[in-house]
Amino acid sequence: MDTGINRRTALAVALTAGAVLATQGCASAQPGGITVAKGYQSKPLPFDPKAIPGLSEKILVSHHDNNYAGAVTRLGAIEAQVAQLDPSSPGFLFNGLKREELLAMNSMILHELYFSSLGKGGSKPGAKLASQIETDFGTQQKWRDQFVAMGKALGGGSGWVLLMWSPRAGKLVNQWAADHAMTVADGRGLIALDMYEHAYHMDFGAKAAAYVDAYMGALDWANADTQFGKAAAS
Repeated sequence: MDTGINRRTALAVALTAGAVLATQGCASAQPGGITVAKGYQSKPLPFDPKAIPGLSEKILVSHHDNNYAGAVTRLGAIEAQVAQLDPSSPGFLFNGLKREELLAMNSMILHELYFSSLGKGGSKPGAKLASQIETDFGTQQKWRDQFVAMGKALGGGSGWVLLMWSPRAGKLVNQWAADHAMTVADGRGLIALDMYEHAYHMDFGAKAAAYVDAYMGALDWANADTQFGKAAAS
C-alpha cells in the first residue's frame, strides 16, 4: 500500500517548505506553509465504475478520489514549493522536493493510464498492436502470461506492471516498477496494472493474484491502440 509514500511525501513537503521559508525568510506562504499551484486538475474516471467486471464501484471510486486525486493535489503543492526555492538554497531542498515531484507526477500519469486500461473486458488489441505483440513476445498469450506473472510476483508488495513501447529498443517491453519513479526512460505507456494494495485490498484482501485475474478480465485495449498509433507515427 502506498499510504506510507503519501504520508512520507506530505511530511517531506511540509518539512521542506518550512526549511525553504526559514532559509529565505519568506512570510508569504499560505496557512500550513504550503501554497498549492494551479495547473493540474484531476481527470474523471473514463468509465462507469459500476460497469467494470470483477472490480467494485467502491474500490474504483476510492482509488480515483483518494490515491489518484491525492497525487494530483500533492503535485501542485510540491511544484509551488519548488517555485519558491532560491538558486542558492541548500542542495538537499532541491533533492528532496524534486524527488517528491517526480513521484507525484508519475503517480498522476500512471494512475491515468491504469484507469484508461479498464473497461468492460473482452476487447482485443488492434491489428497493428497485435502484430507488434506477436513480434516481440511470440504470441499474445505469451505476452499475457508474462504480464500476469509479473503482477502476481508483486503481490504483497507494491509497484506497477507496465506495457511500454521503447523507441530505443524498437520493441514492446513488459516493465516492472517498484515505485512511481521507475519507468523506461523513453517509454510510452500502453497498459498499466497498479499493484499497490490500495488498488485491490478493499475487494480482495491479501489475494493479489485474484485481483490480477480480475484486472485482466476487465482489460480494454482502446487507449493502448491509440497510444501505440501515436508512438509508431512519431
